[in-house]
Amino acid sequence: MDKEILKSFKALRPKPSKADDVIAPPYDVINSKEAFELAKGRPNSFLHVSKPEIDLEGVIAYNDHKVYEKGKESLEQMIKDGVLIEDSEDMLYLYEMADNDIRQLGIAAVGSVDAYEQELIKRHEFTKPDKELDRVNNISSLNAQTGPVLLTYKDNGELSTLLEAVAVRETPIYDVKAIDGITHRIYQVNQSDEQEKILSLVNSMDALYIADGHHRSAAARAVKHARQMENSNHTGQESYNYFLTVSFPESQMNILDYNRLIKNSLRLTMDEVLRKLDEHFEVTSVEDAFKPSEKNHFGMYTNHQWYSLKLRHSQTIDNPVEALDVSMLHNLILEPVFGIGDERTDPNIDFVGGSRGMEGLEFRVDSEEMDFAFSLYPTPIEALIDVANAGMIMPPKSTWFEPKLLDGLLSHRID
Repeated sequence: MDKEILKSFKALRPKPSKADDVIAPPYDVINSKEAFELAKGRPNSFLHVSKPEIDLEGVIAYNDHKVYEKGKESLEQMIKDGVLIEDSEDMLYLYEMADNDIRQLGIAAVGSVDAYEQELIKRHEFTKPDKELDRVNNISSLNAQTGPVLLTYKDNGELSTLLEAVAVRETPIYDVKAIDGITHRIYQVNQSDEQEKILSLVNSMDALYIADGHHRSAAARAVKHARQMENSNHTGQESYNYFLTVSFPESQMNILDYNRLIKNSLRLTMDEVLRKLDEHFEVTSVEDAFKPSEKNHFGMYTNHQWYSLKLRHSQTIDNPVEALDVSMLHNLILEPVFGIGDERTDPNIDFVGGSRGMEGLEFRVDSEEMDFAFSLYPTPIEALIDVANAGMIMPPKSTWFEPKLLDGLLSHRID
């Protein structure tokens, strides 16, 4: 095998009878108040590890050292109580998510930090230093990676057939339903020849692509380098050289729209806004909430009114980043009309994932918290891969993946 991208690992996971009690939404899609409510009466909820501020008195910053210490204490207690167990041998796992409309079947394994640095695991987003440091402190304190990085890979028929055969034959070690109604199943790949074949097929790929989890993967890299410096006997095989991943084929990835909310800080009149938009768009008022069904088409909501904005002249753009709808929205509307600069830092913009629906946009505008909402057509997975292959970076908040992987089902302890 010429290169190693993924490998098997010893999963830290719930005792099967405790899985329903342990599972939790990802730490970064709920706030502390929501986590507190979800964890009420559930002492074994993984939220005590992933959102440990819920067990501390008073208002406390997410990055206070007491938060990391409390998370470590909760994780160690769950291990001591036998709520969480660790497999004795390295194992590959299959991760399935399903509901009436969606089914994804992929591979749970650990990714090589070396492969990440060699761009065999490709990124498409920048990280924010404060959020990356939070994940560094989290991993370092827990001595574990508890949130998987979501990866995707180009479809491979032989691999998909093999994964399906394993899932059909094996009984899942977990079969649980999340609060959003999605069923999550985990299967162990018990036959060593199948493990080897799966890894051989994956590791012969040109690359895998980070879909969600840029801060977690970057943090794993930082932790690896810190521990390598501290370890005079470093071999490269220590568990800190790897990070927790779940990988699905590109055709199974489900991307929702990632919409924008704007404060009218320039105090533009509606006539001024419409006049500026008319330069590039056919603007039409519409009766109902406008959710674009094609590229180069946007919805706009303000003053209890929806508008359809259709680009007047379709453009052929060779640059894969500039061709994205999120880039067009920024370059033709947000910056020239509303004066929005860097979307990562500008205080006059906010982002709403498509799972909130058009109602989520309307609520934020109708409450007068924000002044304008813009709905977008989802970024296709092919565009993400094109950007990553070009070594380029997408604008912030370009993709919203659904459904989300659960926290607590699989974790990876590091040396």
